[in-house]
Amino acid sequence: MATMTTPSSFAYQPVLERVAEEIARTPGRGRPADYIPALAARDPRSFGMAVAELDGTVYGVGDWRVPFSAQSVTKVYTLALGLAREGDDLWEHVGREPSGNPFNSLVQLEYESGIPRNPFINAGALVVTDRLHSRTGDAAGELLAFLRAESGNDRLGFDTGVAASEAAHGDRNAALAHFMASYGNIDTPVPVLLDQYFRQCSITASCADLALATGFLARHGVRADGSRLLTRSQAKQVNAVMLTCGTYDAAGDFAYRVGLPGKSGVGGGIIAVVPGRCTLCVWSPGLDERGNSVAGVAALDRFTTLTGLSVF
Repeated sequence: MATMTTPSSFAYQPVLERVAEEIARTPGRGRPADYIPALAARDPRSFGMAVAELDGTVYGVGDWRVPFSAQSVTKVYTLALGLAREGDDLWEHVGREPSGNPFNSLVQLEYESGIPRNPFINAGALVVTDRLHSRTGDAAGELLAFLRAESGNDRLGFDTGVAASEAAHGDRNAALAHFMASYGNIDTPVPVLLDQYFRQCSITASCADLALATGFLARHGVRADGSRLLTRSQAKQVNAVMLTCGTYDAAGDFAYRVGLPGKSGVGGGIIAVVPGRCTLCVWSPGLDERGNSVAGVAALDRFTTLTGLSVF
C-alpha cells in the first residue's frame, strides 16, 4: 500500500481517519487489564486517537473524547514535576536505564540497593511520587492541578473506584515500597505513599486531554500558558527516558516500530511526542502480554509511517 505524505502544514485529520479505518479492519485487539477489576470490563474494540499541535489545536478520531483510566501514563507528568522541583538530585534516587523485566518486578532492587532502574517501572514511579509528595504535601493533587491546567479541562479527576480496586490488589506495590524504604530510598510512610500512587494512576482523561497535557514536551519544556516548567535539557531527558523505558520491556520494539518517545499505561492509553511538532494520545484497552495497547501501538506505527514524523 502506498504511504500518505502530508503537506508542510500537516493536515492531521485525514491521517487520523485513515489510521482509524485501518485499525478497524485489524483483527486481534488483546485483552483489558484483568488484574485491576475496574478496568477489566472495558471493550477492547474501543479506539480513540488525538493529535495536539504546539498552539493547542487538537484533531481527533473515534473515541478521542471518551475519558479512560490514565494509569502509568501519569508517570511522565509526575517525573516532570519532580525534575522541575529538584533537578538532577532526583536521579540520585532513580536510574535512567531500561529494566528488561516486568514493570512490577522486585528482582533488580536487591541487586541495586533499592534504587529502581527507571522512573516508569512501578518501583521508580513510587520513588518519584515519594519525592514529589515530600516537597508538596500532596503529590496526586499537584499532578491533577497540572493536568487540568495543561489540558484546559477542569473536570479531570480521580476515579475512586479504580483507586480502591488497585489498593485492594496492591500487594506487589506495597512490597516494592517497603523494600525501598528499608534502603532509605522512601521518606513518606508507605500507606500514605500507596494512597498517593493509586490516586495518581486512577486519574481519568481523554485522548484530547492527554495530548494537550503532553504539549510541554514538544515545546521543549514550555507550558501551555507560555511559562517554563523544564529547561530544554530536562525536556530532552524526559523524552529520552520515554523512548528507552516508556513501554515497559517492549521499549526497543516500540522505538523500532513507532520511532517516538512514548509512555503507555495498562488502561490502554499511550502518549507520544514529536519534539517541536505535536503530541499524540491513542487509547484502546486491549493489551498485549507486556501491558501495551495492541491497537494503540499499531496506530502510532501507522501514523509515523504515513506522516514520516519520527525522531530518527
